[in-house]
Amino acid sequence: MSTPLQIGLLLFPKVTQLDFTGPLQVFSSVPGAKVHLIWKRIEPVASDSVLTLTPTTTFADCPQLDVICVPGGFGTDEMVNDEEMLDFLRKQAKGAKYITSVCTGSLVLGAAGLLRGYRATTHWSAMDHLAPFGATPTRTRVCVDRNRVTGGGVTAGIDFALTLVSLLVDRPTAEAIQLRLEYNPAPPFNAGSPDTAPPEVLAFMKEKIAPSQQRRGEAISRAAARLA
Repeated sequence: MSTPLQIGLLLFPKVTQLDFTGPLQVFSSVPGAKVHLIWKRIEPVASDSVLTLTPTTTFADCPQLDVICVPGGFGTDEMVNDEEMLDFLRKQAKGAKYITSVCTGSLVLGAAGLLRGYRATTHWSAMDHLAPFGATPTRTRVCVDRNRVTGGGVTAGIDFALTLVSLLVDRPTAEAIQLRLEYNPAPPFNAGSPDTAPPEVLAFMKEKIAPSQQRRGEAISRAAARLA
């Protein structure tokens, strides 16, 4: 019997649930894969919405992973300076086949020193925060650079996961999962990117997120200084 493919998704308080649940749905359809939901302790973890998540294993008990994935969300502002999280990622990265993220999860990989010299993507609002960690920001839906695979913001997690399945298994398997999920996006508006959103919508969003952007910038500065 072949060894199961070990895939791990990190949990943490204020994780964006769709960053996490999109890839989870894809990975759960991979034949022979065992998917782990990982946090420091086995206890409910509050997401950034009403959904509460339950880990299946802890940092201490997690097996060596073939794929490690860090989702994003406001909670990454804390995780970029959380040594327990960063140490776990560094340890797992030594034996992982693929080191991955969705949205601002790439900032946590960066803070762990795992993106230095790699191209990476993230949420459009956080793109400027990759360079302090030695990564090359890449404005694309999914970025593959050797064994680093990073996804853009939130909904890009499904694109990311399907791309990764094509690398882990093969394209027909990824396409079959896409068909099963009926992943055939046709958004009602062309406002899903700062490049295409109406100027007034973009201005509104930038004003709305300005306070959190300032807090994130301060957290990134501390993390980059500690990494250096």
